[in-house]
Amino acid sequence: MTFESILNELKKNLFRPVYFLKGEEPYYIDIISDYIQENVISEENKAFNQVVMYGKDTNVNTVIEAAQRFPMMSQHQVVMVKEAQTLKEIDKLQFYIEKPNKSTLLVICYKNKLDKRLKLSKILEKSKNTAFFDSKSLKDYQIPAWIDNYLKERGYTIVPAASELLKEYLGTELSKLVNELDKILITLPVDQKKITLEHIEANIGISKDYNVFELQKAIGEKNVLKANRIIDYFSHNPKNGSIVMVAATLCAYFVKILTYHYLSDKSQSTAASALKINPHFVKEYEAAARKYTAPKIIQIISILREYDLKSKGVGNSSVSDGNLMREMAFKIIH
Repeated sequence: MTFESILNELKKNLFRPVYFLKGEEPYYIDIISDYIQENVISEENKAFNQVVMYGKDTNVNTVIEAAQRFPMMSQHQVVMVKEAQTLKEIDKLQFYIEKPNKSTLLVICYKNKLDKRLKLSKILEKSKNTAFFDSKSLKDYQIPAWIDNYLKERGYTIVPAASELLKEYLGTELSKLVNELDKILITLPVDQKKITLEHIEANIGISKDYNVFELQKAIGEKNVLKANRIIDYFSHNPKNGSIVMVAATLCAYFVKILTYHYLSDKSQSTAASALKINPHFVKEYEAAARKYTAPKIIQIISILREYDLKSKGVGNSSVSDGNLMREMAFKIIH
């Protein structure tokens, strides 16, 4: 089942005996489990009909015993197991799932991959009693579109450069992104519906001018002065631009430029799809491809790997990260 279908059923009071919520992205698992915990049982009945356990502090037999009990003065009871990835012998749940108590909502929050070899895994995929949901982590290239959709549902938009910047600095953890986005939305004036780079800088502390996204752009343009200014800023503010992050970001950037070189169809829509970027940025990659030939890019990728190793101490005993970045940028541009 999908996140949306499970939540829609719950809002219509259409309950299932078992909710098995698994996956490496906790954001959706938390939303579903929080909704069940807050809305299924009335406040006056929660003391008798809602039990929350933690995998490391309980066992499968205790979970099954609780789920098999009947509710008191209520149509349903909720038995929730959080951090169920730490629950030992979880495969034993298969016996309960085959014949569950229809008056119980057993909610299993398993924040990890589930071994497909387990009998439990096979039963979950076939069970009609179970809302089985896999909360998969998003890839980094999917994050800007996710941010766009999250804001659109709330009546806001964001400039493409701002969503890219959030992706680079906050990563793919959705709960962290939501916290920062909500922080910005609270501060926006009533008539302001678009998030800009200025809002990111003011509320999250990521400089709109001195960030890895701007460094990438400066190097792509072979703008030596701008690149060195940003690197100098990073050398004094290492939390905003470590060499490890910079090297990884630039490597991904140049791999995309190399991919662009070999596209037979370089139209905006095709290029954006192939490079997994917002169509807004295709012209930037096109311009960078004119400045960097394919053989030069292959050399650059090798340079980036070399400096990534040096930043981790391989073949480097005394050069600071700031100077390593300056050397790296010089070799890339020249």
